[in-house]
Amino acid sequence: MLSRSENQKGKTRDLFRQRLSDMINMTHELVILSRHIDWEGLEQTLSGLYVLDNGRPGKPIRLMVSLHYLKYTYNLSDEEVVARWLENPYWQYFSGMEYFQRELPIHPTSLVKFRKRLKDRNLEKLLEEVIRSGLKLKVLKRTDLRRVNVDTTVMEKNISYPTDGKLYYRAIEKLVKLAKAHGLELRQSYLRVGKRALVMSQRYAHSRKMKKARAELRKLRTYLGRLYRDIRRKLSPVSGGVGEAFEELLALVDRLLKQQRGDKHKLYSLHEPQVSCIAKGKSHKKYEFGSKVSVVSTSRKGFIVGAVNFVGNPYDGHTLMESIDQMERICGVLPEKIFVDKGYRGHDYEGDAGVYLPGQYRKRGAPPRKWFKRRSGVEATISHVKQKNRLGRNYLKGQEGDEKNAILAACGHNLRLILRSISFLPQNILGILRKFWGGFQEFFEQNRKIVLQSA
Repeated sequence: MLSRSENQKGKTRDLFRQRLSDMINMTHELVILSRHIDWEGLEQTLSGLYVLDNGRPGKPIRLMVSLHYLKYTYNLSDEEVVARWLENPYWQYFSGMEYFQRELPIHPTSLVKFRKRLKDRNLEKLLEEVIRSGLKLKVLKRTDLRRVNVDTTVMEKNISYPTDGKLYYRAIEKLVKLAKAHGLELRQSYLRVGKRALVMSQRYAHSRKMKKARAELRKLRTYLGRLYRDIRRKLSPVSGGVGEAFEELLALVDRLLKQQRGDKHKLYSLHEPQVSCIAKGKSHKKYEFGSKVSVVSTSRKGFIVGAVNFVGNPYDGHTLMESIDQMERICGVLPEKIFVDKGYRGHDYEGDAGVYLPGQYRKRGAPPRKWFKRRSGVEATISHVKQKNRLGRNYLKGQEGDEKNAILAACGHNLRLILRSISFLPQNILGILRKFWGGFQEFFEQNRKIVLQSA
């Protein structure tokens, strides 16, 4: 059913509860930011995610959006952000609450259900509103959008390091569990002997007995093949929903059994089959398993104005056009100058903006050299987003989860920059000075005699 906003509950004051505005400091960063976000516009845009006449009333859209903003700004899980919301009156005010709440606003799974409804343009609207708030607060200027830096990074998925043995045994466990759930009688489950083969292969590999380790691995692969063929035979006469329940998992197992060491687009995870292996040449981590994300940030302030997720491991130059198109949709303007690294040679961008690689500042008509030096700032931006805004490891499921995590992480990074800038606004500085002067006066009154005697 359509969500019910807090401002529709009436303006009558509750005499038995204390208003949040009477409890908190109204010059706090979150209070100032909440006044500059167009919550009504977000409600109108996202109201299409709800149905009018079906089910119980939905939670306010401002509450759901603000919880996601807080989650990615402070790098919290769904459970943590809901629990801390209950303790923090500033977060409650930011979410549109009028009185201090003493109960959890939602169950953490409601955030999962709300994210599933966000698609394409609705998702980009969240980042667009954050950038618009930065422009209103003058933390970001329109002129900053003229020059942008573009680079790609790997957003790792929440999977363990894949090995053949672990994948084989995990496939056996999943097949046996699914067969038991649908009452399919197996000739042998291979759980006990499969577990022993997995453990022995790891022990032999640890002690450098690679021939014996490969033998145990072949044995484990044989067990999986037997189980796979046994289920195939017993499902052939079965019709209806039972065969459909096994179809996706059997297709993955078939792909796992056929893949060879030198194949491309291999299967690295059964619950995240779209994961790719991306080699980045890092000394501490040669391979990363996830998806590639293209990040577009302003050259001057480091604001992220675009974050596009790509399936697989495309060439960096072939991601530039789509990244700039997303920036145009979100910001409404095209950049004049785009600074990239040498991995973008032979790019696919065909727009009016100029694309500049390192070392091209000597060309006629090129920007000053200082803007080329600022290009490496996108590396620091990506590092901050990975460490502080949940881009380093993605816990959301599927390809849609990759797209949502990339954009929401960009929202969290921008909000963190805005909040840090608001704390240095004139009214906040004056408040700090008043607090310091009040403390000094209190100290002087308490120690008046000592001060006068020493004088």
